[in-house]
Amino acid sequence: MDRRKSIKSLVLGSVAGGLALHGCKPGDEQMEQVVEQAEVFYGRTPEERELDAELQKEQFFNIHEMATLAILCDCILPGSEEYKSAMDAEVPNFIEFMVKDIPEMQVNLRGGLMWLDHQCNARFGAEFISLEQEKQHEILDEIAYYDPDIPEEERPAAVNFFSLLRNLTLTGFYTSKIGIEELGYKGNMPNVWDGVPEDVLKQHGVAYEEEWLAKCIDQSKRNIVAKWDDEGNLIT
Repeated sequence: MDRRKSIKSLVLGSVAGGLALHGCKPGDEQMEQVVEQAEVFYGRTPEERELDAELQKEQFFNIHEMATLAILCDCILPGSEEYKSAMDAEVPNFIEFMVKDIPEMQVNLRGGLMWLDHQCNARFGAEFISLEQEKQHEILDEIAYYDPDIPEEERPAAVNFFSLLRNLTLTGFYTSKIGIEELGYKGNMPNVWDGVPEDVLKQHGVAYEEEWLAKCIDQSKRNIVAKWDDEGNLIT
């Protein structure tokens, strides 16, 4: 298994654990209804939407830092003929938003970018974005791996910087539209339910009434919202 597929397996396992992925797959029309409902009931309060709008107005990283992030993110998650890259998912913009939403990350990330340029200038006489890929990787290979037995607070700051950047890159990509499509993750989908199996009903000495079968287990009506009368009786 290559690195990209390993990452996908880890991400898919974390977001889809416990879901029955073998359930039925709704058709295009049903998928459109699911998307429409998601847009209507998008789970953001007015206060959260207002905060998002305020954060979008601000700019934390400067142009040079954003350009450096773009290259770093694609070093972490490069594109190919088969896969999209971190830049295709606009991951640097995601990171820009996250550091404004969680200011505790700002010193680590900005300091890490400054450290990176300092190291590149000291060794090669140029900033990170101006180096050829081989030299960029030479620098990154020194901070890309850490000993899990060493507590985070005892690791070099540059190592923690790259670890945070890698986590943000993967999170940004695999929560984007193209990242989710790459995973093949469908989210929570309605299953087809044909009622309690006949043998189980017989075992308990019960059976469905024809009226309820028509109302509750007619799959052509699965997307219709149930209606009840004033006395609590199911109408449709």
